[in-house]
Amino acid sequence: MLPAQARLRRRPEFTAVVRSGRRAGRPTMVLHYLPARPPVPPAGAVGVPGGPRAGFVVGKTVGNSVVRHRVTRRLRAAVREELPRLPDGADLVVRARPEAGTASSAQLRRDLAAGLDRLLGERGRPA
Repeated sequence: MLPAQARLRRRPEFTAVVRSGRRAGRPTMVLHYLPARPPVPPAGAVGVPGGPRAGFVVGKTVGNSVVRHRVTRRLRAAVREELPRLPDGADLVVRARPEAGTASSAQLRRDLAAGLDRLLGERGRPA
C-alpha cells in the first residue's frame, strides 16, 4: 500500500497530470508524468506534503473487477519501488492498457521502469 500522502485521489489532480504532463507509452501501460505539481493546494488541505505522488487508472477494458483489482495491486507494488526515483513535488499517473490484464508482475515492473527511464531521461540506470 502506498502511504496516503503519496497518492493522487481527486479528479482534478489526475486531470492536471494527464493534460499538462509528459507521456510515455509502453505495451501494458501509459505513464503520465508532471515534474512539478501546481502551487495551489487542494481545498481543505493543511500542510500538503511535497513528496512524489502516484495515481492509477485501470478501466473496464482491462478485465472484470477481479482482474482490475489484481492489476492495480501489482502496479501499486511496482510504483512503490520506483517512487524514490521521482523528485519531490512530482506526480505520476499510471493508466493500464488492456494488455496489463494478462501481463505478469515482472512485465509490469519492466514496463514501468522503462517508461520512467524515458520520462526522467535516464539511459544507463544502475541495476
